[in-house]
Order: sequence, then C-alpha cells, then structure tokens
Amino acid sequence: LQLVESGGGLVQPGGSLRLSCTASGYTLDYYAIGWFRQAPGKEREGVSCISSKGGATNYADSVKGRFTISRDNAKNTVYLQMNNLKPEDTAVYYCAADSVFWGLGSHYDHWGQGTQVTVSS
Repeated sequence: LQLVESGGGLVQPGGSLRLSCTASGYTLDYYAIGWFRQAPGKEREGVSCISSKGGATNYADSVKGRFTISRDNAKNTVYLQMNNLKPEDTAVYYCAADSVFWGLGSHYDHWGQGTQVTVSS
C-alpha cells in the first residue's frame, strides 16, 4: 500500500489548504487513516484521524474547530481541510493507513512521504 499526499504549499496566516491522501493500486475502503505532522526539531504529532467508513473522527486539541477530516471512498481519497492556518501549523504533513483504527497514536503500518505546509506572511 503506497500512500501519496498532495495539497501542501505556502499560505498566509488565516488562509486555508486542503490536503489529499490517495493510494495507488489499493482501495482505502478498509483502512483507517490518520494525518500526522512533524515540524523541524519537534516530535511527530497526530493531527486527525478517521475510521474506515468515516463514522468516527478525532482531532488534536490544537486543530479542533479549524481542521476537518473527511473521506470519499468512491474517489479513494481522504482529505484534511485546514482553515484559519497559523504559523505553528507549519510542518511536514503525513497520512498513514492501517486496518486498525489507532486514533491519533502512531501505530499505523503504512505511511506516505509527506507534503510541506508552510504558514507565513
């Protein structure tokens, strides 16, 4: 299972980005997906996660009310809509997949290569 993230970039504070996570050659229908981020000099942290059918989601306190995770299994894609971005959201964002819903823990078996998000004026 190979995951590919896209949608990162440079945005001003208060702006929005939507990250996408897709898989080539595999269906994501049976996988829970987590979004994680790692800023320079900091540990990787869980940002948001969604169960395989989308019935359960969870968010880190730092992004609640600003980020929304969703999935479109017909498009084999999971999204992370990020609004009201702050400089402290700057990081490399990774999506991860696992057949078990680990929540925001880093136990996922499959990881993408990451996409850079930079929030700066």
